[in-house]
Amino acid sequence: MAFSNGDGGLIVSFGEMLIDFVPTVSGVSLAEAPGFLKAPGGAPANVAIAVARLGGRAAFVGKLGDDEFGHMLAGILKENGVNGDGILFDQGARTALAFVTLRSDGEREFMFYRNPSADMLLKPAELNLDVIRAAKVFHYGSISLITEPCRSAHLRAMEVAKEAGALLSYDPNLRLPLWPSPKDARDQILSIWEQADIIKVSDVELEFLTDREVSDEAALSLWHPGLKLLLLTLGEKGCRYYTKDFRGAVDTFKVKTVDTTGAGDAFVGALLTKILHDHSVLEDETRLREVLKFSNACGAITTTKKGAIPALPNESEVHQLLQGA
Repeated sequence: MAFSNGDGGLIVSFGEMLIDFVPTVSGVSLAEAPGFLKAPGGAPANVAIAVARLGGRAAFVGKLGDDEFGHMLAGILKENGVNGDGILFDQGARTALAFVTLRSDGEREFMFYRNPSADMLLKPAELNLDVIRAAKVFHYGSISLITEPCRSAHLRAMEVAKEAGALLSYDPNLRLPLWPSPKDARDQILSIWEQADIIKVSDVELEFLTDREVSDEAALSLWHPGLKLLLLTLGEKGCRYYTKDFRGAVDTFKVKTVDTTGAGDAFVGALLTKILHDHSVLEDETRLREVLKFSNACGAITTTKKGAIPALPNESEVHQLLQGA
């Protein structure tokens, strides 16, 4: 049976979904934390839920452990209206866990439990190609490039999505502790760079990938001829955008930041939802700026609550912030 694409156009996210354990108290190290709250996470899954919260159609493709946590995560995707036809369960491996501590400045430190985790064991032959072929936008990160067989599954999924005419969206989502070495991380992240139509990097990722300080020149050194839009997110300073014809900056919104987890994923989900129906936005600077303002608002709202998925906004929350600004 072919996967129904309906009218709305489908955004498919590929990669990992895991559980973040977040200290009950902010501003402490993992060792000092008196307790932890479990928060569903994983950047590609966060993007899928961000899309669904904003009224878009989203699907997630990836592998979870056939365990309590894996079924809980699949349930969370379903509850949030994300299609789960691309989800598999591995009986031999656990769902990935990450302990994430929020320092007093709202920034994060990570400790991962993946040895190997189920998401790393997704094989090319297990991919639900009907879901991938139905994608109007195919979104992914770089964590799925770290080990085989998931790396081959990732490359195959990109190839199938591209052949089917999807727009390819890439957020490297650098997590250095997971890579064998910084060099390996840089090489692998850049190995699929030229296939993407849209790329989002953070200021930290830009410095890591280019070995240069954040600047337009550093960002443009990452440009490739097939790219339609390069985005540089700058936290509370908003974002910068680059296309072949124009470039500029869009400020974000002043909010009380509690936890930055998921802010970039909310930003990406909002952007993809808005350009899904009309790619010409990417060639119209005025309209693109409006979309980025909306995306910045989504990212800002996400920082006002703990955890990624619980904090992702719906359309009315975003409009409230936009009207109040």
